[in-house]
Amino acid sequence: MDGAIVVARHGPPEVLTWTSSDPGAPGPGEVLVRHTAVGVNFVDVYHRTGLYPLELPFTPGVEAAGVVEALGDGVDDLAPGDRVAYTGNGPVGSYREGRVLPRGRLVRLPDAVDDVTAAAIMLKGCTVEYLVRRTVAVKPGDRVLLHAAAGGVGLIACQWLDALGATVIGTVGTEEKAGLARAHGCHHTILYREEDVAARVDDVTDGRGVDVVYDAVGADTFESSLDTLRSRGTMVSFGNASGPAPPISPLVLLRKGSLFLTRPSLQHYYDDPEEAARGFAALFEMVTTGKLRVHVGQTFPLRDVAKAHAALEARETVGSTVLMA
Repeated sequence: MDGAIVVARHGPPEVLTWTSSDPGAPGPGEVLVRHTAVGVNFVDVYHRTGLYPLELPFTPGVEAAGVVEALGDGVDDLAPGDRVAYTGNGPVGSYREGRVLPRGRLVRLPDAVDDVTAAAIMLKGCTVEYLVRRTVAVKPGDRVLLHAAAGGVGLIACQWLDALGATVIGTVGTEEKAGLARAHGCHHTILYREEDVAARVDDVTDGRGVDVVYDAVGADTFESSLDTLRSRGTMVSFGNASGPAPPISPLVLLRKGSLFLTRPSLQHYYDDPEEAARGFAALFEMVTTGKLRVHVGQTFPLRDVAKAHAALEARETVGSTVLMA
């Protein structure tokens, strides 16, 4: 019998409990995957606390890497032993040792991408892919403000934006995180606890403002981020680490310079199989060519996921967090 993490009620990390769970056998078009590494993301916290409510009880988690263990009828392009991974374009449930999934959710891993790296980048890397290539097609010379630049998404985004030729301005909480962000392609760092972010952006850009803001923090940064944008700049709000962003009148966007505002999600960028395949290919190319170095800051046994959540919420983590199954 396999093990799995189950949430029976919304609440603090302690509601994440270990239990025995049979993954079952794959049906037609399905694959049984034995997980080796499972990614941890802030969306898992939102599910656990009920900010993004799910029907109880449930197993959290939206990404993982592993090995094909068994195939259902009609799956003829994979074989037992193949290494695969998946990202968050489907039901949650990766915090477990084994899982049955539709073939369409899985992508075969290149030999050059190990399982821990894959678990660390599937959601975060695909998120960065659509944010910088499709939500806003960042161009050489663009000025970008990136909040939480030393986080899991942030370190990937710093590198990808740098590779695109953008000027990257990142907010961080400590000097240590500032150094980490700079080592991953961030050109200017702002200590948000000590400095006025809008004023520093004004200094860095010679008063021109940034072309785009990528904000996964939410409530604490949303309004001030709008003040960093140039006329007709774009605000991309894609997370709520400090709580949901406040409501905003469209007239505010007018007054601040005919700004654009979007709230994207990976599901809407990876629901089409052909688009998803191109996104995966772009991500793996960034890794295999060395343009993207994945920083796994901490690992935990799958059973200790409550400790991982506590560290993530306390902003004590750097880079990506991976659970070892």
